[in-house]
Amino acid sequence: MEHITVKDIVEMTGGVLMCGDENTPVKDISTNSKEMKEGDLFIPVIGERVDGHRFIESALEKGAATLTSEHDGVVVAEKPYIRVDNTVVALQRIGAGIRQRLIDIPVVAVTGSVGKTTTREMITLALSAGKRTFHTEKNLNSQIGVPITLSRMSREDEIAVLELGISEDGQMDILSDMVRPDMAVVTTIGVAHIEFMKTQENIRRQKLSIVHSMKEGGTLFLNGDDRLLKDAVGAEQLTCRTLFYGTQEWCDYYAKDIVYGADETSFTCVHEGRELPVLLHTLGKHNVLNCVAALAVANENGVSMEAAARQFREFAGQRQKVIRMENRFTIIDDTYNASPDSMKASINVLCDMPCAGKRVAVLGDMFELGENEAEYHREIGRFLLDKPVDELVVLGTLAQNIKDVLTEQESAIQVYSFSDKEEAAMYLMALLKPDDIVLVKASNGMHLNELVNILLA
Repeated sequence: MEHITVKDIVEMTGGVLMCGDENTPVKDISTNSKEMKEGDLFIPVIGERVDGHRFIESALEKGAATLTSEHDGVVVAEKPYIRVDNTVVALQRIGAGIRQRLIDIPVVAVTGSVGKTTTREMITLALSAGKRTFHTEKNLNSQIGVPITLSRMSREDEIAVLELGISEDGQMDILSDMVRPDMAVVTTIGVAHIEFMKTQENIRRQKLSIVHSMKEGGTLFLNGDDRLLKDAVGAEQLTCRTLFYGTQEWCDYYAKDIVYGADETSFTCVHEGRELPVLLHTLGKHNVLNCVAALAVANENGVSMEAAARQFREFAGQRQKVIRMENRFTIIDDTYNASPDSMKASINVLCDMPCAGKRVAVLGDMFELGENEAEYHREIGRFLLDKPVDELVVLGTLAQNIKDVLTEQESAIQVYSFSDKEEAAMYLMALLKPDDIVLVKASNGMHLNELVNILLA
């Protein structure tokens, strides 16, 4: 945080300074008392299980000041206490206040049901070929994470790439109002969080509300390969400048001649008749789309597409990991999270990779899919029917629906079910041989990373 004092925080939040020096400088924001650093402002969040107000005293052993929504009376302390009605709303006001101070720095906002983080990473990499680029770190993309991210922008930054994640109606309006994007990228409209947002059309509406607080003259980038986004301009009555990226020739930026290798993907990016060869050290059509989006954003911000493309020669991504073990099998570790769209994308990666042995998919439950959760799992089973997968291993209650489809259709894929990760790992270790490839994919709550760790031991 640049040149921010307790007085500034009081003004941004509309709070009341109950004690302490208003000239106290604030260097950063933290919601975790265990991670507090000298000069931090502590934001005690009231959660479902824990109330952060319990940790104010320990947080201020290192921190500079704190917000509070619980202390109505007189507080006598050496360090500043700022009384607000709601600490989360106050945090968002701080984020908005700092963004307003830095309003001349262009912001690219990234959202979507799948691919937000990888797309954000690729856009950051592409823009970094020509500009000092600030970006969201880790998973700070929520109602709490975004204002913390905004607070860390500085005058030294030439452009920012911010990831915005939502799970309920109305949240995007709050984030967009804070961020005030100059450009926005929407990756896909899937069924993640459909338990709370009910329909894909509503998910699209909520995601596209990212443009409500976009600066005048802003640009929206949409994935033309996504059916719901392809139809978005008419359906949502978008009036901002809209560009499409994808693998189809009608898109403003598109990929053609895609070739999947063992560890890399090559393709040609086309824009206004100009062709650019791209080599990407990661796999899957979804990553080609993410890369095209990044090249489009770079070009529209005056960064050479050639320079941006060179950046991707070193890009490996953070979520999906391909682990090749010498004289053993290969693991596609995609255990970070899962939705129907991301699971299909991972299965496609497994099928597109050159393989001299067996292709084995280990799939677990996908969460937060609402009342139709069983049908979404059956959809994965139908998706597998014509795929060159040799064996399927399912774990979890919901994943049994994937197995049921293959059994009912008398698929040639051998299907096995386990309720225990250790048993499944032991089976796989006995089954897998050199030249085999195994994909491990499920929602993070299934903890299939533990299965991967056993296979790696």
